[in-house]
Amino acid sequence: MTRNLMITLSAGGSAALLAGAYLFQALGYPPCAMCLWQRWPHAAAIVIGLLAMRIKGPLMPALGALAAATTAGIGLYHTGVERDWWEGPRSCTGLGGLEGLSGADLLTVTGPRIVLCDQVSWELLSLSMASWNAMASFGLMIGWIIAVRLSGGSTAGDSSRTV
Repeated sequence: MTRNLMITLSAGGSAALLAGAYLFQALGYPPCAMCLWQRWPHAAAIVIGLLAMRIKGPLMPALGALAAATTAGIGLYHTGVERDWWEGPRSCTGLGGLEGLSGADLLTVTGPRIVLCDQVSWELLSLSMASWNAMASFGLMIGWIIAVRLSGGSTAGDSSRTV
């Protein structure tokens, strides 16, 4: 495998996960605050991937690995909040996510759509979207780390190192 192939697979994986998140949103699963937090590192990884194709060396793939690790960490944290392993932020959980809303807001059809971070809205094989994002992102992080290793000692034009 070459450095550029690993970068393409890793950044492409983030693009696929980000597209999947928007697809679920279009299908009627609005994101909670922590779901949105998980999207930003994927967007960063896509930009990093594009830059890494032009900027040789290990720095850009290392930043890609950091972005993937960040979204994986947020996904793991979000999973823990969903599973009641620990408390989440008051702003998007049942502890405080309803503060500031009147009874009329809660009873009206046109009121605000409330999506709580501690509620699982979709599962596959007993894993939530946050759990799947965490696992996939850890895999992408490994891809970025392989790209870092393939970048070590390479010259500006050398992207042909293989594993």
